[in-house]
Amino acid sequence: MEITGTVNTGLGKAAYFLGQDFYKDQFHHKLGFIPYPGTLNIIVEDEYIDNIKNLKNNCSNIIKPEGDFGAVKYFKAKLENQVYGAIVFPDKTIHDENYLEFIAEDNLRAKFNLHDGDNVSISIKL
Repeated sequence: MEITGTVNTGLGKAAYFLGQDFYKDQFHHKLGFIPYPGTLNIIVEDEYIDNIKNLKNNCSNIIKPEGDFGAVKYFKAKLENQVYGAIVFPDKTIHDENYLEFIAEDNLRAKFNLHDGDNVSISIKL
């Protein structure tokens, strides 16, 4: 599935969660990398929302939580046909359905010199 969207500044909370050892260990085991402590936040057009809801609701890829932390569903994905990573769907989120979070090993804003409003493409592996 191909999705395009616009880079947007997030709330800055992902760095804390992605810094937790149990999340890092599970992402490393399941995806083959330790995520950079932060997500690339992408707002997608309404045309993708039904597909995203369907993906999220039928996702069996899960990072299990510890303590009061929430589970995280994920799909392997590729940003700009260059960087492997994953789209993540945290159970505990306040984002709308049109808001995606992409994780990768690198700081993607720095790697691609991305700014709010820039368009990006994501290929999600189903």
